[in-house]
Amino acid sequence: MQNTKTYPAAWYSRLLIQLFRVFVKRLMPPRWFRRAIPSESERAAKTGLLNIEIVSHCWQYGNMLTYQLSSFVNYPPQNAQLTVTVFYSEEDTETRDTIEFFSALETKNVKWNPQPISKPKLFRRAIGRNRAALDTKADWVWYTDCDIIFHNGCIDSLARALQSKKGALYFPKQERKTPMLAESDPMLKKGRKPQLVDIQADEFTLHPIEKAKGAFQIVNGDVARAIGYCDGMRAFQTEVEHWSKTYEDTAFRWLLQTSGEAIDIDSVYQIRHIIKGRYKKGSSISRLRSKIRRMQE
Repeated sequence: MQNTKTYPAAWYSRLLIQLFRVFVKRLMPPRWFRRAIPSESERAAKTGLLNIEIVSHCWQYGNMLTYQLSSFVNYPPQNAQLTVTVFYSEEDTETRDTIEFFSALETKNVKWNPQPISKPKLFRRAIGRNRAALDTKADWVWYTDCDIIFHNGCIDSLARALQSKKGALYFPKQERKTPMLAESDPMLKKGRKPQLVDIQADEFTLHPIEKAKGAFQIVNGDVARAIGYCDGMRAFQTEVEHWSKTYEDTAFRWLLQTSGEAIDIDSVYQIRHIIKGRYKKGSSISRLRSKIRRMQE
């Protein structure tokens, strides 16, 4: 298991991250901050039945996780072996109950891999992603968010697209998204009970994806095992007391020196929502962030 550190003051980690954003990624070579990436000739070009691992984090988004996990039961892959890894905290009882419900379901070609961890580790998403990367046995690892739905045919189309591929990083060409949903929206309310649910596809609209951003990073398994997820950047492996903005996704792509390659993947959906689970409900920051998201919409 990957060791993490807690520094005496939160400002230390924030300072390191700002130094990375302003100076490091512009002035220093990525190889100083990671182990060697296996060359394409060293990576296996897998064909046939692929092993794929989906890695997500969930904090106070149990209602959306219900839709994600339901999609693996409603539409299990026929031509791939899937491992579903979810990092969560036992203190988030809604998410815990959702995971327990789905972990009890036997689903063809799907292996449930719940990962309960402490809140300080959960809140720095790179810690869980790094652990998953170093431990994975999969041919490909998809780092995602718990509001992404892998609908009918999604995983099988992914497996087809990855046949014989040896690139380091891929992402879907497009996704389908809802408008910004209020907390009172029937879709979000329905997901609060652990149960099998499904979406109305006509409520989602099609949008292109331009790069392998946080929820859409599909990484070669040999690469993941070799370098982890920002494993050599201590700022991103430091426990924190509050959910941290995910600058590590930018750092990870910088380490790989690529924004990824787009591939055709069917039926990728996202539930967009105004209220962020990472913020305390009713707090000033929560109200401010909700107003910003409404204006962006």
